[in-house]
Amino acid sequence: MYSSFEIFLANFSFLILFISMIVYWIQASNFQTKNESTLAGFENGSFNILNWTFIAKKIFNLKTIGTILTLLANASLFCLLILRWKESGHFPLSNLYESLMFLSWSLTVIHLTIEMSFSSITSGVNNELLLRDPLRVSLLHKGGDIGVKTIENSKKGVIASRLIGSITAPSALFTNAFATFSLPKEMQEASPLVPALQSNWLMMHVTVMILSYAALILGSLLSIGFLVITNGKNINLNPNFETSTKSIVQFNYNEGYRGNLAKTLDNLSYRVLGVGFPLLTIGILSGAVWANEAWGSYWSWDPKETWALLTWLVFAIYLHTRLTKGWEGRKPALIASLGFVTVWICFLGVNLIGEGLHSYGWFS
Repeated sequence: MYSSFEIFLANFSFLILFISMIVYWIQASNFQTKNESTLAGFENGSFNILNWTFIAKKIFNLKTIGTILTLLANASLFCLLILRWKESGHFPLSNLYESLMFLSWSLTVIHLTIEMSFSSITSGVNNELLLRDPLRVSLLHKGGDIGVKTIENSKKGVIASRLIGSITAPSALFTNAFATFSLPKEMQEASPLVPALQSNWLMMHVTVMILSYAALILGSLLSIGFLVITNGKNINLNPNFETSTKSIVQFNYNEGYRGNLAKTLDNLSYRVLGVGFPLLTIGILSGAVWANEAWGSYWSWDPKETWALLTWLVFAIYLHTRLTKGWEGRKPALIASLGFVTVWICFLGVNLIGEGLHSYGWFS
């Protein structure tokens, strides 16, 4: 039975994700304002260290709040899934509700992983100094090559860690909301597994597939964000610049907020999709092995299988163009945007039809 505590956990995770989305959006807005104001103040010689000390602390606090809220949402979704596992006696991935909740949880896991990876880049850099890149470069690095790499990597780390939440939070929220408020109550209740799903492959195959969906959805959204930021135009993501103090300041600030943000979106999208693609590959292969055990055939051109293959091909093309052709920026972002559509058709659209071997526990 769908217990009252499960309902509480679902509603609590929705509320926390909603608040975290607002926090991350405010943080992203403050970060853009900070960049634009810093450029104007530096050029006019009116840079006020005390003002930026206040802003640095304010943004840092928002980042901490956002991370804590994401951790709370992750923990509540995890408890919900564990509770359903205990209640039903099987891994909670047997119907659409459980899969959507697992997808929402997976998005928060990827978010926290990215934040942790980028926090290691900026852990040795004082937040206030990082917000004053020109002064840091001119006083500490004297235009050396190490200074260029340190400042640029730190800059990207700050942008990425503060940007990722403004994308993952609403993604996890809308997935959670659809499962909690749109699906009928009978689909939200735990039910026994049908015979075809009573296999140890359920945990392996479905878990890896949904984790891959989460990574591919997030990576595609980052690419779509890149297209929005650049207005769909080609921009130079690797401008040439000298290593003098003056040129470093010009590189960081004359390039502007959009340039730094576009580069970070492009790079982060590539990394996330680079994780999602092998997960999708493993998921498809494990599904083929399971299908052979259950139905006597590795591949039956089921609608789900067909769209999974199409999704795999789209992101294979994306990675191929980046690795072998050296594409970056607009062209691969367009391919990833197409992948965003195919992922959702594969995950949700095919199941709305209610046909094929993967129709268990879905809409009919």
